[in-house]
Amino acid sequence: MSSPKGSSSASPSPRIRPEKLTPKAIVEELDRYIIGQKSAKRAVAVALRNRWRRQQVEGPMRDEITPKNIMLIGPTGVGKTEIARRLAKLAGAPFVKVEASKFTEVGYVGRDVDSMVRDLAETAVQMLREEERVRMKPRAREAAEDRLLDILLPPVSHGRSTSGAIPMPAIGDATSRAQVPHGADGISGSREDLRKLLRDGKLDERTVEIETAEAGQTAVIDMFAGSGMEDMMANLKNMMPQMQRTQTKRRRLTVPEAMEALTDEEAAKLIDTDKVTKEAMRRAEQAGIIFIDEIDKVAGRQGGGSGGPDVSREGVQRDLLPIVEGSTISTKYGPLKTDHVLFIAAGAFHVSKPKDLIPELQGRFPIRVELESLTGNDLVRILTEPENALTKQYTALLATEGVTLDIQAEAVNEIARVAADVNARMENIGARRLHTIMELVLDDLAFEAPELGNTTIPITAAYVRDRLGSVLKDEDLSQYVL
Repeated sequence: MSSPKGSSSASPSPRIRPEKLTPKAIVEELDRYIIGQKSAKRAVAVALRNRWRRQQVEGPMRDEITPKNIMLIGPTGVGKTEIARRLAKLAGAPFVKVEASKFTEVGYVGRDVDSMVRDLAETAVQMLREEERVRMKPRAREAAEDRLLDILLPPVSHGRSTSGAIPMPAIGDATSRAQVPHGADGISGSREDLRKLLRDGKLDERTVEIETAEAGQTAVIDMFAGSGMEDMMANLKNMMPQMQRTQTKRRRLTVPEAMEALTDEEAAKLIDTDKVTKEAMRRAEQAGIIFIDEIDKVAGRQGGGSGGPDVSREGVQRDLLPIVEGSTISTKYGPLKTDHVLFIAAGAFHVSKPKDLIPELQGRFPIRVELESLTGNDLVRILTEPENALTKQYTALLATEGVTLDIQAEAVNEIARVAADVNARMENIGARRLHTIMELVLDDLAFEAPELGNTTIPITAAYVRDRLGSVLKDEDLSQYVL
C-alpha cells in the first residue's frame, strides 16, 4: 500500500552505510514513504541485504551466489514501482525502470531487450559522474573564481588588457572604491579586493560575458535513438568523433550564474572519465537494479492459442531470458555482465497469470510477492502519514502564495471514502485515484490563490462534498472526470 508518487517534495534522507542497512532498517526507511505492503518490503529488504552479504564472502563462492529476482504481483497504484525506486535510492544503486510491453522480439520494429542493460550502464555513468562532480566542486569553484576574476579584472600587460579578456564596466555604489591602482602590487591588491566583493555577493547584480564548452550536435545520429538500433548508433558515434567535437559558445550571464556555469565546466575537467566509467560499470554489474514493469503484458493468455500476438509475446520472453539468467551485453562504455544485476518484475496479472510465462522465465523469479489492494483506511494513512503525503504537498504548494490550508481529519476521511468508492465502482487504480480527487477538491483554490493573499482556508468534509457532489451524482460524468 503505497503513497502516491511525488517523492521529490520530501527532503532526501541521509545515505546509510551499507553495513547498517539491515533488513529491519530498510523496512523502516521504506515505511517513511510507503504504507503497508509488509511482505513486499521484507522481500526487497532481504534481497538488498543479501547483496552486502555476498560482498563479504571470500573466494570463488562469491561469484556463485546470484541474486534472487523478485516478482511483484498486484493491481496498479499499490506501490510496486515505488518500492523498487526507493530501494535503489536507499542503496545508492543504479536503477532503471522499463516497460516490458515496449519491447519486441528480435527482427521486429521496436526496442530490443538489450537496451535496458545499455540504459543501466548510462544511468550508472551519470550517477558516478554526478558524485565526482560534487566531490570536485570545492576545487572547481576555486578555478572558476579565478576565471571569473580574470573576466572582471583582466590582467594588465604594458598598460593594456590581454586579448580575449572581457573587461567589466566600472563598479558603482559600494563597490566603486575597488578601482585598479597602478603598478603590479596595486593590481594584486585590487584583485584580492575584488575577490572579497565577489565572495560577499556584492557583484551579484553584474552581468558578464563568458565562453563555455558545448558538445557538438549529432542530430542525424540521435534521430534514430530508441528505434532498436542503439548498437549501430553507438558505433557510428565512435567512428565519427568529428561530429561530436567540442564547441564554445559565448553567453551573457549574471555573476552568480557565470560562477555556476564555470564551476560545472571546471569540475568536468577534473573528473577522470576512465576511472568514472570503470567504477560505474562495476557498480552496475554488482549493485544495479532493473525494474521490469507490465511483465504480465508479455505473458501468453491461457487458452489463447499459439498464433497472433502471443508469438511475439513469447519471443520477448525468450529474449529476456538470457539477460535475466546472466549474459554479457555490449554497451558504449564496454561489456556489462548481468549475472549479479537484481531484476524486479511487476504486473497486475488480471487477464494472464504468472504461470502463463514460459517456464524458464518463471524459474528466474523465485521470489513472488502478492501486494494487497488498498482499503479506505489505507488511503487515509497515505494522505497523512508518509513524508511526501499528498496533503503535505498541496499545503506546501499553496503556502508559496501565502495561503495556509487547514485540511481537517474529517476532510481526509471523506476524500479517502470517495476514492475507495470510485475504485470499487470503476477501474481500481489504487492510490493514484487520490491525485484526481485532490485536484478536483482544490481546483478553485489553486486558481484563485494569488488573489487571496495571506489567509487560512479550512478544508472540511462539507467542503469536499460540495466540490465533488455534482460529479458523484452524475454516474456518466464521474466515469470521465474521476
